[in-house]
Amino acid sequence: MQSSLPLVLSRDGTGPLHLQLAEQFRAAIRDGRLQAGHRLPSTRDLAKDLSVSRSVAQAAYDQLHAEGWIAGRTGSGTYVADVVPLQPVRRPRARPTRPADEELLTLRPGIPYVGPTSDAGWKRAWREVAAQPPARGYDHPAGLPDLRAALVEHVGRVRGISCGPENVMITNGTMHGLHLLLTVRGRPGERFAVEDPGYLSAAITARQHGLEVVDIPVDEDGLVVSELDSDLAAVYVTPSHQYPLGGRLPVARRNELIRWARRTGATLIEDDYDSEFRYDVAPLPALAQLDLDRVVHLGTLSKLISPSLRLGWLVASAETVDRLSAYREEASDWPAWPIQVAFLAMLRDGYLDQVIRRSKRLYSERRNHTCAVLEPYGQIIGQDAGLHITLLLPPGADDLAIAAAARAAGVVVAPLSDYRRSISGPPGLVIGYATPTDENFHQALTILCEVLSRR
Repeated sequence: MQSSLPLVLSRDGTGPLHLQLAEQFRAAIRDGRLQAGHRLPSTRDLAKDLSVSRSVAQAAYDQLHAEGWIAGRTGSGTYVADVVPLQPVRRPRARPTRPADEELLTLRPGIPYVGPTSDAGWKRAWREVAAQPPARGYDHPAGLPDLRAALVEHVGRVRGISCGPENVMITNGTMHGLHLLLTVRGRPGERFAVEDPGYLSAAITARQHGLEVVDIPVDEDGLVVSELDSDLAAVYVTPSHQYPLGGRLPVARRNELIRWARRTGATLIEDDYDSEFRYDVAPLPALAQLDLDRVVHLGTLSKLISPSLRLGWLVASAETVDRLSAYREEASDWPAWPIQVAFLAMLRDGYLDQVIRRSKRLYSERRNHTCAVLEPYGQIIGQDAGLHITLLLPPGADDLAIAAAARAAGVVVAPLSDYRRSISGPPGLVIGYATPTDENFHQALTILCEVLSRR
């Protein structure tokens, strides 16, 4: 690519330079100005043309490579990947886990760190609740209007989803959102696909609604779309950080998944459980940004603040939200007014962003230490994001027995076998590094290493 492609970076605070640059390349690939196989300039040449540091150009390429838009060929440079642009739809306008026994140290995945004392932002949010009189009558079945409007800004800014308040519903968490969706749109006997290994609570919820659960394999990138049958009614997928193996669905496969859903009429249910925590590149855009007619997006506070808040959100087509609201009005099944008001305050004063930044620093340090300590005992995967890593053990290892031995020694970890349903694979341990205090974190890893060295 020569300088014929206009690339303009703004330094007026509209966003980091490398993300501006990455988005302009994405746009050029989407609209066909850049074709598959087109060679891109070197980072040195690109930086010189744009009068920016080479690190800016490199960061933009790293982001595009992580999302699957570009690829490198050894010794020959960087090229546009074979991505068929997806035509947009024109529109108007971790399972929850029980805490381990108190006497045990926990390295369970999916539970964030909560400090021993409440901080100023948390206290401000609840003072705002206390300053208001109780709500009059019943709440809107989709959630407080001001909170839905604030979430529109949040999911647009953080997850790239373009929507309005009519597309947002407040839930009691991810599984509550799935329950609502299957209650209104599911029909007994329909086939419901889940990742294997994957989030078992989704399969359990589907079975409770009388659906036939179908296991779909995953690879290092996530869900294998080619394994989907045409008669599936819905697919439950974790595209930004496959749970628990950690794959991130690249853009070409995301587009393939959307095309499959459009062709078959199936619903894609996107569990966006911990997408805010990436340690290599910026968070990957949500699948829902591609097509809200086919994708239902589920978000949660469980990994951001605490599972005990029991609060999340659902983003879908306005027609889906209207149908869910009609059901909730009859069932009186929606989150309590005080927690919605508190969450609105957390969004408005920037507290949620502050928590994410603070937690990301802590988790990144712990992730690095966990990988360094456990590297001798197997292959570590899924370390680029989230609150856990997966340690693949040598062939023949018994992950159930190792997890039991660790528990007997005082440490709770999750065996990878617990996340499998019907598709076999290597043994492993799913190890969370977010929950403990610093002292307990290091002590738990020391004990786990002692257990692993004896196996």
